[in-house]
Amino acid sequence: MAGIVLPTGLTSAKLDQARREFASVVGEKNLFFDALDRDSYRDKFAIDEAGHQPLGAIAPISAEEVQAVVKIAARMKTPLWPISRGKNLGYGGSAPVLSGTIVLDLSRMKKIEVDVDNATVLLEPGVGFYDLYDHLQANKIPLWLSTPANSWGSVIGNALDRGVGYTPYGENTTKLCGLEVVMPDGDLVRTGMGAMATAPTWQLYRYGYGPSWDQLFVQSNFGVVTKAGMWLMPEPESVLGMDVEFDRPEDLGPLIDTLGPLRREGLLQANPTIGNWLRAAAILTRRSDWTDQPGALSDAVIDAIRKKYGMGWWGVSLRIFGREGVNKAIYPILEKAMTDLKPLSLKPRTWRQGEPVEANPAMGVPETFPMQNANWHGGRGGHIGFSPVLPQSGKRALDQFRQTYARYQEFGMDYQASFAFGERHLINVNAVLFNQDDAAMMKRVDPFLKSLIADARARGYCEYRTHLDYMDTVADTYDFNNHALRRLNQRVKDALDPAGIIAPGKSGVWTSAQMKERRS
Repeated sequence: MAGIVLPTGLTSAKLDQARREFASVVGEKNLFFDALDRDSYRDKFAIDEAGHQPLGAIAPISAEEVQAVVKIAARMKTPLWPISRGKNLGYGGSAPVLSGTIVLDLSRMKKIEVDVDNATVLLEPGVGFYDLYDHLQANKIPLWLSTPANSWGSVIGNALDRGVGYTPYGENTTKLCGLEVVMPDGDLVRTGMGAMATAPTWQLYRYGYGPSWDQLFVQSNFGVVTKAGMWLMPEPESVLGMDVEFDRPEDLGPLIDTLGPLRREGLLQANPTIGNWLRAAAILTRRSDWTDQPGALSDAVIDAIRKKYGMGWWGVSLRIFGREGVNKAIYPILEKAMTDLKPLSLKPRTWRQGEPVEANPAMGVPETFPMQNANWHGGRGGHIGFSPVLPQSGKRALDQFRQTYARYQEFGMDYQASFAFGERHLINVNAVLFNQDDAAMMKRVDPFLKSLIADARARGYCEYRTHLDYMDTVADTYDFNNHALRRLNQRVKDALDPAGIIAPGKSGVWTSAQMKERRS
């Protein structure tokens, strides 16, 4: 046991006993507790590589095995950190908040049940976007999934962390409909209409009767989700759209003020994302191809990269989905709205049912090449996300951009960011790219992130999602009535999981007894 971190109250003897009992449930081959195993479950993009150390991992294959494992963990006081596939890179990957926690790896749970007529699917956590896409294609099912730009993660895991895609079904958490959850005492619950044993409407009506629990298991540590229903999009008759580039940083404000009303009106069904030039360039080239100078990139280097690849400072892809006649009526409205802004370029896109589908998340096709951006600096590359929520206001977004860009310059970091629309909000998704082998750069990352969080808080903006290192810091920004929301979360946690067995510290939620473990 040398070199491992044990959670408070767990001795080596108790851990050995717990491992024997876990093995009796999942089999010895599905326990992972040696040094290489522990290393494989670490955060690959860690800022502080000494933190968030997993004790080991257990990989059950069914809800029944999850129940048995949770009951043993509750009795032996061994905390568990559930993961679906552990691909939440930039936010902590498969690592736990609290060192010494055992990873509950659900990636072996891969059942898929599609209801073609109602366009729904019932999934287990191990089903990835490629798994579901391949299943739909192999069975010639005319349904599309909503996939994020980096698509190697879990469909359920993404929805439970409020991840997004690029079709009209892109706010993935809103497409959850009915969960199966193992509670901290090992009890098995089905939410919504699934609370009736024989209901055929589990994936059809979200709410059921009485309190609606689905969203209480999103970004929370109140239970372990072992199945989730989701709605899928029927394959459209056609897709029309355009890829538009804009030349100047200040074009961001008018673009947001133009797109916002179109999204709220419903002419744009999908949530567009406005990305800066580095969001595209970092997957095409490396920084060392352009400069060896430290600090943030100069305007001259930025101009040279943009010129080579024909990029605007900002770019956005707009798509409309559905009946071809309706799309053709909407397209000229979008085209005029964009041309009135005098873009650098506008490239029309068309697709009709029966034609080959391009590999693009906007077309429901998974991809992973955007993860190439982790290699921007070379070495052991990585990134961490900073994602505050803003109103759909061009002025506010431009002010946020300018302040954040100045911080990137101050800390010598290269600015990669986007402004992702919801129906009423914007999420300013910033990727802080770094090289873990550059010690001087890594020393800047933590104070840089804390400055960004503080700046956003001063403007009244909070993050919707964050890295393990900042879960407590971000929870502190939700400060109405002296942190009333944190107290409510803690009361629910104390009631459901008083020993803090399930994902201690997730989203800044701790039991009363574990509050001493908080990072802030």
